[in-house]
Amino acid sequence: MHQPKSHAELNESAELDEGNPVELGRQHRGLFSKLKNLNVLGGCCGTDHRHVEEICKACVGPS
Repeated sequence: MHQPKSHAELNESAELDEGNPVELGRQHRGLFSKLKNLNVLGGCCGTDHRHVEEICKACVGPS
């Protein structure tokens, strides 16, 4: 399992940490279920189409 890096580790890293797209999707689903007016979903540096796809699947469902 991917261990997230701390902010300090990310600041010192020479490469972007791509993270875990499925985990990010699950985290967004948790927010989405608690924050009913949430309408902006996404990530930060290192977020790409894989992450967005997992966020969509977790929050909206498969297309």
